[in-house]
Amino acid sequence: MNGVLERTLGILEYLAAQAEATPLSLLADELEIPRSACHRLLNDLVRCGYVRQVREHGDYVLTTKLVGLGLSYLATSGIVDIAQATLDRLAELSGELVRLAIVDGDRLTWVAKSQGARKGLRYDPDMGMDTVLSCTATGHAWMLTMSDERALELVSRQGFGKPKDYGPNAPTTVQALLEFLHAGRRRGYAMINEVFAPGMTAMAAPIVRPGYPAVGVISIAGPLMRLDMRRMESLGPDILSAARELANNSPSSPIFNRAIE
Repeated sequence: MNGVLERTLGILEYLAAQAEATPLSLLADELEIPRSACHRLLNDLVRCGYVRQVREHGDYVLTTKLVGLGLSYLATSGIVDIAQATLDRLAELSGELVRLAIVDGDRLTWVAKSQGARKGLRYDPDMGMDTVLSCTATGHAWMLTMSDERALELVSRQGFGKPKDYGPNAPTTVQALLEFLHAGRRRGYAMINEVFAPGMTAMAAPIVRPGYPAVGVISIAGPLMRLDMRRMESLGPDILSAARELANNSPSSPIFNRAIE
């Protein structure tokens, strides 16, 4: 990893994916940065408030400053205010987790959610993550709006998910992924069963204004014991209606507009 900026961003992205504090030696080795250079960059990040040490001369963790920047941006963009009522209604109807992901160039990131489960198992993975395109209903729904060639180009950059890291039905070949996409295009929304995680299902619909590329995706996810295939099919008209509602409201949000520029 070369270049000060690239190395600094690499450190932030690596720490963002860690549940616990990370020692300097592991950071340097994982990112292939000389330890002296890695130490200097960490010191700069500590001084600027983006990273802290859990104890004096100890391991490193992110602070909430970077999160605060993202939340501040989302607040000023108006996207959460526009979308939250729609997410809340769909979460109440489905009784499951509903999330909104936004297209940003070649990336798709979850930015808002509403939890409909009031008891029992609550599925609620981390927000702010980039979507794994091959293994999520959200990724599949976005790719429904593209040609097969474009979809495969994006997946090839990320790589296919492996069943040991995701669910037992995660597609690992081009043909398997295309079968998901072609089925999704026929029904208008994506559905997965134990693809992202064992025992979990999800469905998602793209948010598309006529004549423009998709600006985002709305999804419903939950445990297979509640959100089985029949239940997802019954929710199909509702998620498509929510996607249309968000598409109609999207011109009033700068972050949505940026996705189609």
